[in-house]
Amino acid sequence: MIRAIGLDTSNYTTSAAWFDGRTGRNVGRLLEVPEGSLGLRQSDALFQHVKRLPEIVETLLDSNDLDFEVVGASTRPREVEDSYMPCFLAGESQGRVLAEVLGVPFYPCSHQQGHIAAAAWSAGCMELLDRPHLAWHLSGGTTELLYVEPDGVLVRARQIGGTRDLAAGQLIDRTGKRLGLPFPAGKAVDALSQESDQNAYFSVKVQEMTFSLSGIENKVNALADAGESAPNICRFVLGCVIHAVEKATEQALAAYPGLPVLYAGGVAGNRLLRERARAAHEAHFALPEYSADNAMGVAILSWRMLQKERTYG
Repeated sequence: MIRAIGLDTSNYTTSAAWFDGRTGRNVGRLLEVPEGSLGLRQSDALFQHVKRLPEIVETLLDSNDLDFEVVGASTRPREVEDSYMPCFLAGESQGRVLAEVLGVPFYPCSHQQGHIAAAAWSAGCMELLDRPHLAWHLSGGTTELLYVEPDGVLVRARQIGGTRDLAAGQLIDRTGKRLGLPFPAGKAVDALSQESDQNAYFSVKVQEMTFSLSGIENKVNALADAGESAPNICRFVLGCVIHAVEKATEQALAAYPGLPVLYAGGVAGNRLLRERARAAHEAHFALPEYSADNAMGVAILSWRMLQKERTYG
C-alpha cells in the first residue's frame, strides 16, 4: 500500500497530511497574526512556517512512523506561469529534504490543485479529478471560478470568472476587523450571521461570471457607522457574497451545461452558501475541516502520481 505525506505552507496555515489511497490524516495550525491585523508579511509567515513544520510533522506521525513512499508539497499558489509566494518555500524545502533522507520521490503541486483534490476527496467524489467540472476557490486571498479538467493524475484549472478586486475572504476579514472579531474572521462572521433574521443584501453586478466586491466594504462601513448590529452586518456581507457567487455560477452553467460544481477554500465552509448551492445545482463541498487550508490534497495528488508511475512506468 502506497503511503504519501504532503506539506502545505500557505499564507494562513502550516499543515502536513498523510494519505494511503483510502484514508488519511491532516494536522494544521493557523499562523499567529497580531491582534487587529489583517494578515502577515511574507517574511513573517515564512519564519513561522520554518519554526512550526517540525512540530506539525511530529504530531502527524504520532509514533515516528516514517514508512512513506512519496513526499509532496505545494510550491506555488496556482499552476500558472509566474505564480509565486515566498511562504511556500518552507514546505517545498523541507519536503525535498525529507524525500532525500527517505530515498523516495518528491512531487510538487500548486496550493490550488491541493484545495481541489482535498475538496473532491472529502466530498466523496474523487472521480471529479478525472473528469471536467467547475470549481470555486473561495479563500482569504482568492475568489476564482475555475474550469477544471484532468491533467494526467493532476488537474488543470483555468479561471473563467470570480472577483476582479477584493477576494470574498478579504471582505469577510475586513468586516471582522471593523466589528472587532479575531482574524481570520470567517467562522465568527458565519456564527454571528445566524443570529440575524434579516435577509437584506446588495445585488452585486455580475458580467461574464466576473464581479467586484470593493463597493460592499464601503456599505459595511456605512452600516457600522449608522450603528447597525453586528449580526445584521455579518448577514448582509454573506448575503452579498453568496448572491454574487450564485449569479456567476448560473452564468457558468449556461456556458458549460451539465457540469458539477465543486466548492473549495475556507469561505466555502459557510453554512448558508452550502444550503443554497445544493438546492440550485449539483454542488459538492469539502468537509469543513478540508475547506480551509490543509495539506491533504497535496498528499492525495502525490499518492496519485506515484501510483500512476508504478502502474504505467
